[in-house]
Amino acid sequence: MGVDCSDHDYCSTAEPAALDLSLDHTEALRVEIARLQKQIEEISFSSKFCLERFAASNDDIRFYTRFATHAHFMDFWRQIEPATGKIVRVTSARTAAKTDEVPHTASATSLQPIDEFFLFMTYLSLGLMQKDLAHRFRIHQSTVSHIINTWANFLYTVLGAVGIWLDEETVKAHMPDVFQYYCGTQVILDCTELRCQTPNSLLLQSEVFSTYKSHCTFKGLIGMAPHGAVTFVSSLYEGAISDREILKQSGIVSLLKPTMAIMV
Repeated sequence: MGVDCSDHDYCSTAEPAALDLSLDHTEALRVEIARLQKQIEEISFSSKFCLERFAASNDDIRFYTRFATHAHFMDFWRQIEPATGKIVRVTSARTAAKTDEVPHTASATSLQPIDEFFLFMTYLSLGLMQKDLAHRFRIHQSTVSHIINTWANFLYTVLGAVGIWLDEETVKAHMPDVFQYYCGTQVILDCTELRCQTPNSLLLQSEVFSTYKSHCTFKGLIGMAPHGAVTFVSSLYEGAISDREILKQSGIVSLLKPTMAIMV
C-alpha cells in the first residue's frame, strides 16, 4: 500500500520572495534596535552632568569653569594630569585622624578624575551648595565634600610651587598703552576676603572677624601686572589683619626693586 507524500515535501525550499521578506524584516529590526540604542545613549548623555556634555559649548565651559574655552580647560588639564596619579584623597576617617598618607585610587569615587576637577571648578565658579552638586553629579553629598577638599589641597600643592612673578623687563614689554604715564608700574595690588564659617571659639572669632565685611573672613593679597596677568598671590590671613600688615607678611616686598612702581 503506497503513501502519498505530496503534502509533506521536506526537501522543498521556501519561495525566494518569502526569504527576501524575512531578510528585510530582520534588517529593519536591526536598524530599529540601533536607533533605539542611540536614542538611549543620547538621553543618558544629556541627563549626565559632566565635562563631556558641555565640551562643544565654550559659553557653557566659561560659565561653569571660568576657563575661556574647552581647549583652554584641556590645556590646563594636560599640565596637571601627570600629577593626579599621586593625588591624596581626603576622607572622613583621614580628616578625623589628620593624616594624608593614603594615595588616591581611581575606584574611590564613581567620577573620572577630570570630572572631579570639573566639579571642583563648577563649585568655585558658581558657588553652588554641596547638596546641589550632589544632585547634579549623582553622587553622595559627603563625596562632594571629599572631592572639593581633595582638589583644593592638590591644586594648592601643585600650583603653589609654580613661579608666576614676572621680571621687570617682561612687564615693560607687555605694558598697555593706557599705562604710558605710569610705565614704571610693576604690579597692581589689592586685598580680597573670602567668607568663612564662624568659629566656636570666641578668640578665633575675634581674629577672623572682618569689620569691613561684618563677617568672619580670611584675607589675601593679590598682585596683577598692568597687562592683566596675575603675578602674586599671598597666603591667607585672619580677616582682622590690616592691609598694611599683610603687605609686610606676604613676602612681596622682597620681590620689589627701587625702580619698580606699585599701584594700589
